[in-house]
Amino acid sequence: MWQKAILYLLLKQCNNHQILLLMIFRKLKKLLNASLLDKINFLSDVYDMLKTATLYRILFKSVGKYSIIKRPLLISNPHFISIGNKVFIRNGVRLEVVIHNQQKNPELSIDDNTNIEQNVHIVCHSKIKIGANVSITGNCCIVDVTHPYEDVNDRRKIGYRILNEDSFVEIGDGSFIGYGSTILPNVKIGKYVVVGANSVVIHDIPDYSVVAGMPAKVIKQYNHEQGKWINV
Repeated sequence: MWQKAILYLLLKQCNNHQILLLMIFRKLKKLLNASLLDKINFLSDVYDMLKTATLYRILFKSVGKYSIIKRPLLISNPHFISIGNKVFIRNGVRLEVVIHNQQKNPELSIDDNTNIEQNVHIVCHSKIKIGANVSITGNCCIVDVTHPYEDVNDRRKIGYRILNEDSFVEIGDGSFIGYGSTILPNVKIGKYVVVGANSVVIHDIPDYSVVAGMPAKVIKQYNHEQGKWINV
């Protein structure tokens, strides 16, 4: 009976009933022979999909079809956040949009089929654009915010100060951000870029590159003429 109840709720919330019906029936068929743990995980995903399709679709600027936001640590100012189709966001994520200048609206966008793993921290006060088919692994930090420290007489905590600039971060389609990496403001990461674990990216990265280190440096690039990766 619980399968029918889940199916009814999903059909009620989504527009394309036929596609969703086929998808659910396929999952239910696999679920019949699945382990208890797999069944629990499936039910958890269904609950989070319903929550995303109802509550978050109302609160966010936009949320695409079949996206799942699990259990975030913090979401602030969601009306400035756009989520594409089939986006998967795991537990502990901070989607933090900061209103620093009342005359400027921040933009945080995450495109289709992108996954963001556990404990990722994203802070946007100007513009962060994450492309399609991007993987951001656990404990990464992506910020377009700079905290100025030069004025020693400023009574505010450094963490409360925000430089008033049109900063940005852009991550191109198909890129992979390795575990524990940090992407700092005013950086454009190209398409199909691999950022090694624990890297700190402070400069633009060209398309089809592998980078690593603190600060991150290009160590490989794909040569389309030769059809292979070349050490740099």
